[in-house]
Amino acid sequence: MRIPFMKHISWYMIIAMFVIGITPRVDAGLAPSEIMALAQSDRVADLDKIQKVIEVKAISERLKQFGLTQDEVQARLAQMSDQQIHQVALQLDSLKVGQSDALFVIIAILVIAILVVVLLKVTGHKVIITK
Repeated sequence: MRIPFMKHISWYMIIAMFVIGITPRVDAGLAPSEIMALAQSDRVADLDKIQKVIEVKAISERLKQFGLTQDEVQARLAQMSDQQIHQVALQLDSLKVGQSDALFVIIAILVIAILVVVLLKVTGHKVIITK
């Protein structure tokens, strides 16, 4: 029993899965207004957050390469206003240190491989590998 338009539906499903698979993930959320963000800023908490990031070995080494000592960094942090410290702390939240899109690349390769296998099955072709 042959279902009409089966080949068209199969191709549509293959293309739809490919498009769904390659679309990037987007994180969405509420963005606070500038006034609310500044009103809720806590200098001590922001300084603690910045201090934790500065204490990471890779970052402290990079600061040393720029010729900055820990005392100089602390002095510069003390000179910053509450708004500047809060802005730096907010930017640290969005910082991706050491992360890459390797997982996305692996998933994309797997999806492409699956699509190739499905395409070969649908078309009836066989791949023969000889030595």
